[in-house]
Amino acid sequence: MFYRVRGTNAAPSGMALIPAGSFTMGNCMDPAEGNSDELPLHTVNVSAFYMDTNLVSYTLWTNVYQWATSHGYSFDNAGSGKAASHPVQTVSWYDVVKWCNARSEMEGRTPAYYTDAGLSVRYLTGQVDVQTNWVNWSSGYRLPTEAEWEKAARGGASGHRFPWSDADTINWSRANYYTYSPGYYPYDVNQTSGYHPTFHDGVFPYTSPVGYFAANGYGLYDMAGNLYQWCWDRYGSYSSGSQSDPRGPGSGSIRMLRGGGWGSYAIFCRPAYRGYSGPTSSLYYIGFRSVLPAGQ
Repeated sequence: MFYRVRGTNAAPSGMALIPAGSFTMGNCMDPAEGNSDELPLHTVNVSAFYMDTNLVSYTLWTNVYQWATSHGYSFDNAGSGKAASHPVQTVSWYDVVKWCNARSEMEGRTPAYYTDAGLSVRYLTGQVDVQTNWVNWSSGYRLPTEAEWEKAARGGASGHRFPWSDADTINWSRANYYTYSPGYYPYDVNQTSGYHPTFHDGVFPYTSPVGYFAANGYGLYDMAGNLYQWCWDRYGSYSSGSQSDPRGPGSGSIRMLRGGGWGSYAIFCRPAYRGYSGPTSSLYYIGFRSVLPAGQ
């Protein structure tokens, strides 16, 4: 299925266009199968944007990182990857926000993140608690908001448990995750427990190459499993009212993670699941992907 938004350019290389429109955000299945913070269900209107079709690979991370560190940027973590074609991991929220700025500058784009409300000082170094009004939302690479991420993960379909719409079950043919115990989660239909057998090779961590599994309806890969993905928002409760382009609470000490990872149970791989961690976390099960405003 293909989508077109009038007045926007073709998607940049390696990105997919996520069309503007409304969707129902939250746990649309049995309320008992998720956490309370996945509710209430609410309608969110999201403007069109582009999203990386894949998790940022170790190769892409390294290319931008090397440019960045020779152009005034500094990072807390150098990042790591099981192989060049696997996603980068062990990167903190601060790292990936600065990396997005560097990617923008490397490509001649205006960066998104700054250290002041006047958008005059680019975010290059340190651990800065970037505020919502310190972001140029109309330019440059940045992290997706929670709402953008969930809309993208659902792939244009509604009322489903996972990023695919042909079934509400999950197995190792669809994602890289951990089966807790056969039958424990009725929608996890693997017959044995443990890590994905293809990637449980004794070489920690057990990521899979980007793009290994089938894409969802928007052409996005790994929206369930492989690595959790950093989002922009601080953690907070949902509102019951309709919203347009929400960007999360204005304060808070933790940032959102979405998507589940190679060591996650099936319940954590649902698009409705809301993970979170401190922005300094740099773990083997966390990666990210970036977005651009539509038309860039």
